[in-house]
Amino acid sequence: MLRRCSSGPSGPQPLRLVLPPSATAVRHRLRECAARIPEAGAVLDLLERCPEHQKKGGFPVVVFEGLDATGKTTVTQAVKDTLNAVLLTSPPACISQWRTVFDDEPAPIKRTFYAAGNYILASEIAKASTQAPVIIDRYWHSTAAYAIATQITGKVQDLPSAHDQVYQWPEDLLKPDIVLLLTVDPEERVRRLQLRGLEKTKEEAELEANTLFRQRVEESYRRMENPACQEVDANPSKEEVLRTVLQLIKKHCAL
Repeated sequence: MLRRCSSGPSGPQPLRLVLPPSATAVRHRLRECAARIPEAGAVLDLLERCPEHQKKGGFPVVVFEGLDATGKTTVTQAVKDTLNAVLLTSPPACISQWRTVFDDEPAPIKRTFYAAGNYILASEIAKASTQAPVIIDRYWHSTAAYAIATQITGKVQDLPSAHDQVYQWPEDLLKPDIVLLLTVDPEERVRRLQLRGLEKTKEEAELEANTLFRQRVEESYRRMENPACQEVDANPSKEEVLRTVLQLIKKHCAL
């Protein structure tokens, strides 16, 4: 008989059950799931190879966050080229092929996959930041913001209060030097999505159809702490956004 993952009852669950607070909790959940989901065992194998308590190298580590179609891909590539940096993404390439498998699982399992990706990514960041600046397209704040916005229904005021533990960075996860949150007006974001013509993820379709969900995601981003997100207006031209971003990076990082 296959051992089932402990995904808990159906429906919304307490955030503490959905967001694993540490690498130890991530590994425990993956072990519970490995018999039923072979990909969980593969993710666990990769995670087990990563040293604990990763330390950043001497070069700056910059994270870009934001909803789809806020310009992350364009800006991260431009910053990478300008700074001769290494560009990394979350979930990392070594596990991204299993994303669709976990996206169809209950929330605790799905978020465990993305949390594991962050810890695996931290190993890549630690190594890369000894050689060059590191630019990251999404990291822990995305994992947390989407988990919070999905589990908490209703309006922004129904979110956990500011300074709640769910907005805190995990103590055992490598921290970036700065996190930049790109935001655009809802109408502009929809226009950009239509121009891209790409297939939507489940969460992107939800963002487009559900204004309250989008507002919960954005407000969750804004409440993140240690490190907090620095908001960047991405409505202007890509050249202007790039100038703003580079000024913030130079202000907060040793370049």
